[in-house]
Amino acid sequence: MKTNPPETAAPTDAEARRALAPVICYPVETLPQPPMALYRTARATLQPVFEVIAPPRDAACFHVPAGHFFRIHSTQGPQVGDLNLWNAADLTERFYSGKTRALHGTHLSTGDRLWSSFPALRPLATITHDTLDWYGFDAFGGGVHDVIGTRCDPYTHALLTDGGQYHHCCHSNLTRALAAETGLPLAEAERHVHDVLNVFMCTGFTRDTGQYFMKASPVRPGDYLEFIAETDLLGALSACPGGDCSAEHSSDAAACYPLRIEVLRPAPGALDGWHPAAASRYDRSHGA
Repeated sequence: MKTNPPETAAPTDAEARRALAPVICYPVETLPQPPMALYRTARATLQPVFEVIAPPRDAACFHVPAGHFFRIHSTQGPQVGDLNLWNAADLTERFYSGKTRALHGTHLSTGDRLWSSFPALRPLATITHDTLDWYGFDAFGGGVHDVIGTRCDPYTHALLTDGGQYHHCCHSNLTRALAAETGLPLAEAERHVHDVLNVFMCTGFTRDTGQYFMKASPVRPGDYLEFIAETDLLGALSACPGGDCSAEHSSDAAACYPLRIEVLRPAPGALDGWHPAAASRYDRSHGA
């Protein structure tokens, strides 16, 4: 927390240094763009294939074949979810929230892509529809669907509560779900759980202290976030124990609701010319 006064006197050119214009780290003009017109056409043909429910304060896994779509639905009340994605054939290739944030920004919406870890660095999924895209950024600097929070976890909980034990943090929920889906021991499954897309969560940074904040999610029953799978995916979604995150997370007191994951198939031919995402073309020689 940036609450202590500085110990170093400001130099005479302090304001000139602060006034320097920012430079975007990763200009995205040459970033390959998703074929959104094709996706919109395919969306009009979607038919449900199956669905999975992530129970309150718990998580569920689901599979999405490449070229299929999936939606995360708000059902009974305002609820946020923590999403992990993996290449279904290789758990070491997983959603890379940090690089996604660097390329697209702190909060995601329609047309943004969820990129995978090195060395593949390819889109695992692309957001094709977002019923909360009207929210934008509010007066506090808050936005929806962030890639800045890591996920609530029992280790931070224990740190902040002098050793308190809580087993329904999203990290633990995702770990249990992945272990159950794959047959991996808990300790091995945990190594594959990673930083998340905070679906429906409304977050930002305070302007005075720069702290990560959350506030009541604007999501309501009927809202959904939709993706196309750019390769065969294994996903896991945790219905966060913070409910709508209006007060706290890692809590048994918050009102929590299930989230529904729906997998949909486009009509034959609706994605003609489309191919699953290819891995990075970097040769991996690293200058050696």
